[in-house]
Amino acid sequence: MVIITLFVFSYFVPVLFGIAQLSILVVLLLLFIDILIVFLGKNKIIGNRILPDKFSNGDNNQVEISIENHYPFAIELTIIDEIPFQFQVRDFELKLNLKPHKEDRITYNLKPKERGEYHFGNLNIYASTKIGLVAKRFRFDDGAMVPTYPSFKQLRKFELININNNLQDYGVKKIRRIGHSMEFEQIKDYVLGDDLRTINWKATAKKNSLMVNQFQDEKSQPIYSIIDKGRVMKMPFDGLSLLDYAINATLVISSIALKKHDKAGMLSFSKKVENMVVAQRRNSQMRLILEALYNIKTDFYESDFSRLYANIKRNITQRSLILLYTNFETLDSLNRQLPYLKAISKNHLIVVIFFKNTELTSIVDEKAATIQQVYDKVIAEKFAFEKRLIVQELRKYGIYSILTTPEDLTIDTINKYLEIKSRGLL
Repeated sequence: MVIITLFVFSYFVPVLFGIAQLSILVVLLLLFIDILIVFLGKNKIIGNRILPDKFSNGDNNQVEISIENHYPFAIELTIIDEIPFQFQVRDFELKLNLKPHKEDRITYNLKPKERGEYHFGNLNIYASTKIGLVAKRFRFDDGAMVPTYPSFKQLRKFELININNNLQDYGVKKIRRIGHSMEFEQIKDYVLGDDLRTINWKATAKKNSLMVNQFQDEKSQPIYSIIDKGRVMKMPFDGLSLLDYAINATLVISSIALKKHDKAGMLSFSKKVENMVVAQRRNSQMRLILEALYNIKTDFYESDFSRLYANIKRNITQRSLILLYTNFETLDSLNRQLPYLKAISKNHLIVVIFFKNTELTSIVDEKAATIQQVYDKVIAEKFAFEKRLIVQELRKYGIYSILTTPEDLTIDTINKYLEIKSRGLL
């Protein structure tokens, strides 16, 4: 730009013409030197993209890039990684200054919003000197693929919380135990604080000292997570669909159920029932559930609750806790499926889990300033009220329910499971 300006003004000041010509020669010389330095030799830059075995859906996943500089001088690097198209990032670029004969690593995070395969393209590294007139491109790691699974990072977090017995710090309530479970463990000596109702009078008479019965939680109860993958679960929230929130919650609750010595299983349904994993308690159960959850795909059909009921009646013969992830927007939509829910509840303990519409909640909470906003607010309050009516309608027939926001789904589901376990309802 400076040289062009010199040429323009040399029309009025002729002495500037010679300076402009000299400047061009200097630039050409620097360009030649820059090309010679940057392009002389091979494999001066070595790059490597380090990927995890799998991505966790809805979480930040770290991608690491390792770079070695074999130039005898510091080099300026521009890193352009061809990340998977699902992220829709068109301006990805990282900068790095690397000293001679040194290695460095740079990291960035990716947050997938859907399950499936994520294919990476080339790792492009552009190397230039301080002169900065030319840059040499180095290509590495074409064709890498990483599968994205349900949120195993969330699973690990809740497993750690469960191990530390610190659930209340994360919003998981401690449930007061009511009554006793029916599984007898042992007879032991009475100590101060034991429940007097558990005194075993026959054992007390024989030993001539107070003896009490000790009970333990009932174990190996079947816990089924049933996921509706019809069109009602396609609604997005913070980039994830309701289906994916249900899948992530299923993974966590299955793990917790197994650690509580229950049997965990799952299935999904829409027009037909699929992805069934029979409730078992074995070492490979979590792997089977994870693979089944990975393969669940939503569709735009209306879910067939009659087929779900028939499948449950045929294949789930033992009384089980059924966590049904679905969504009802109106009381009419519930009434169409209520006969099947009532039929399922005759043989199983069913918890219907559906979602608050957070967009409507924000409209209700906003102060209306115009006539249009008043109309919107009234309609939003009507739909929010219908959600509460759905809870009451289910309660009327002895069906448990959870009305929750997508971000609180996992916490609320764990709370309900712990409550049912502590009250001995199953």
